[in-house]
Amino acid sequence: MRSKTTAKRPAAKRPAKAKTALGALPEWNLADLYSGLDDPAIKRDLNRADVECVVFENAFKGKLGDLARSPDAATALVDAVRRYETIDDLMGRLASYAGLIHAGNTVDPARTKFYGDVQERLTAASTHLLFFSLELNRIDDALLQAAMADASLGHYRPWLEDVRRYKPYQLEDRVEQLFHEKSMTAYSAWNREFDATIANLRFKVLGKTLAIEPTLNLLQDRSGEKRKAAAQALAHTLNGNIQHFALITNTLAKDKEISDRWRGFADVADERHLSNRVEHEVVDALVGAVRAAYPRLSHRYYALKAKWFGKKRLPFWDRNAPLPQVMQRTVGWTEARNTVLTAYGAFSPKMAEIAERFFTDRWIDAPVRPGKAPGAFAHPTVPSAHPYVLLNYQGKPRDVMTLAHELGHGVHQVLAAPNGALMAPTPLTLAETASVFGEMLTFRKLLAATRDDKEHKAMLAAKVEDMINTVVRQIAFYTFERAVHTERKSGELTAERIGELWLSIQNESLGPAIELKPGYETFWAYIPHFIHSPFYVYAYAFGDCLVNSLYAVYENAADGFAERYLAMLAAGGTKSYSELLAPFGLDARDPAFWQGGLGVIERMIEELERLG
Repeated sequence: MRSKTTAKRPAAKRPAKAKTALGALPEWNLADLYSGLDDPAIKRDLNRADVECVVFENAFKGKLGDLARSPDAATALVDAVRRYETIDDLMGRLASYAGLIHAGNTVDPARTKFYGDVQERLTAASTHLLFFSLELNRIDDALLQAAMADASLGHYRPWLEDVRRYKPYQLEDRVEQLFHEKSMTAYSAWNREFDATIANLRFKVLGKTLAIEPTLNLLQDRSGEKRKAAAQALAHTLNGNIQHFALITNTLAKDKEISDRWRGFADVADERHLSNRVEHEVVDALVGAVRAAYPRLSHRYYALKAKWFGKKRLPFWDRNAPLPQVMQRTVGWTEARNTVLTAYGAFSPKMAEIAERFFTDRWIDAPVRPGKAPGAFAHPTVPSAHPYVLLNYQGKPRDVMTLAHELGHGVHQVLAAPNGALMAPTPLTLAETASVFGEMLTFRKLLAATRDDKEHKAMLAAKVEDMINTVVRQIAFYTFERAVHTERKSGELTAERIGELWLSIQNESLGPAIELKPGYETFWAYIPHFIHSPFYVYAYAFGDCLVNSLYAVYENAADGFAERYLAMLAAGGTKSYSELLAPFGLDARDPAFWQGGLGVIERMIEELERLG
């Protein structure tokens, strides 16, 4: 654990790279946001946020309706929106720095306190902004449409229309304020509790005591003994904490049920669909198509994999095992970097140029460290700054794909930033498009360069497994969440009951060739998406199927595809998914769209069957 003094050291003075057997792994430089926990600019900006929020409230609260009826409505309203956007960028910078510094070491007391304090200050300040969206939604439709006819306010039409989507679900002002202020002691507090619990868990594997990330990594180890030991260690430790995870899950599900009930959302996932700007019928079609394809995809592939291992059934800890008799080499950091940048550059030099900045400007934090947040992410921060990528790079071939994935997000975020703080963010269904497309570019480049038959087969199998994890597994996760949240309406679920739901849905998705041995019933407990972003997970499947269809267009496209693709990313949140896909001749509302994406996976499995 890092000391308080170390945690407060300005980020710019930290070593740029950590020396490891994988080469020098980069550590991010957060000084483009703030120089450290003791940077005077943090206090200055927090105070500035307090003042500007109050000034904004005094200037506009109770007046938006009159402004919309005034002769110069567009000018008056666009002034309000621009001032709101400036405050949003300022507060986003503070929130981003607090979140990133905390992700670097979630168990450091100084960082944890800083993270909590900043969240509280921003929540209190933003209470003075709550009125804005509520009053915007009370403006008569005809008046707002007339004002948006002016180009200045019309620029913000996508954001204003997004705000108006919530009009049927908004509550009386004081209730909205209560929900907002109580969030710090409700779902935000339980999110922090989950993160702290996960970060502090330790797993005893073959005489070593490990944190969760290296333990999960062992499930992909070449040694069957290590995979089994890691799985058993995960099960043992998770089981020892399962009541606590059940409490967190029950509390957050109930918290969401209360909010949904007050707002009038009919279905447990309706709020997520609304924020994603996607119709529930489209999501239902995706889920139905994937679940119907389980036998043709996951069941079929895992039966094939079991045969490769000389078994009828594989224990769950062998699900992501490397293929037998194929050497799995370690990929150093420099090779990983060059691989991804070369693949990006072959598609678009501009795309590679943007991605390269993440390396040269220290926008990536790659090493595994005690207390560091597990997994990987790309955080956009704010348009006035730039994104940052967090990895836990351990040299596995899958880690190269993760690098390609997160850099796809990063490129997307850089391209969308000029839209401004209000319209740069992309709905989750499209946010995963750039990341999965980046993976596909990297995979295809590597596969085309492979001359060894065994290596070709191993790469193809690894890609199929990644796609199954992205499509089948994530839809199973979504189905599990729906079951938990729906059943929670009737009362608390025991840890045992949650485990039963988990096993039932995992059995359905993975098929008979995967044996879910005792202990696996606890594995729902460590998945952060269930805690931080309920129902987020279907966006992965949406993005993967979309990219499969998009890549097919690319393979058959004439010149200009890369330019159209980058323009799609640059649109950020200014257009809906249907508008963005139209230039490529794709329509996600067409049931055949999903079948086309799933067919790509199926054809890869067929190729593996031919390879034997």
